[in-house]
Amino acid sequence: MRLRHKPWASGELERHPEIVIPAPAEVKGKWKDIFRNDYPIHVEVGTGKGKFVTGMSALHPDVNYIGIEKYDSVIITALERVKEAGRENVKLLKQDVSDLLDFFAEGEIDRIYINFTDPWPKKKHAKRRLTHEGFLQMYQKVLKPEGEIHFKTDNQKLFEFSLESFANYGMKLQQVSLDLHASDFEGNVMTEYEQKFSAKGMRIYRCEAKYRT
Repeated sequence: MRLRHKPWASGELERHPEIVIPAPAEVKGKWKDIFRNDYPIHVEVGTGKGKFVTGMSALHPDVNYIGIEKYDSVIITALERVKEAGRENVKLLKQDVSDLLDFFAEGEIDRIYINFTDPWPKKKHAKRRLTHEGFLQMYQKVLKPEGEIHFKTDNQKLFEFSLESFANYGMKLQQVSLDLHASDFEGNVMTEYEQKFSAKGMRIYRCEAKYRT
């Protein structure tokens, strides 16, 4: 994806610390205080322009959502969406998912969403895939026991890799769909990429993977 540089984005992000949390490491273990409630916390890694977390936050006002995105020029759109929607149950982090352990305490998260992540198709880059064993180990540390990962992609090879990765890690697979939009799954909220790909008639693959205690 070619990113359009937006030199003004950084300043605008800094002007909204109530949404884009400026120093997430300082609130590690204290996210309930940030949201000022005891609702479950769901995290989307690579939230992009925020269509998914904003949509989910409207459908589920009794869940707190955190979207993580490292690019200023992308997360700025997510900020505008959250502001426009007026959703208080959404926060954003302009951070890299690789640093997840710096921001969340053990067992602080209830669910992680991975939507349309970079497939990193070359075999030598397999460790960079967000469903690789190394990432699964990291997610498990911040998720509650039996926490879940909900995964969507348009890339069949990445989906197959992910199913194998989840299974090899000993996770329980559920709600596996090889064509999400032709299934009877209810409550789906589309991302920007999902809208684009499905409009072209491409299949959307989805599954849920649950850690075992």
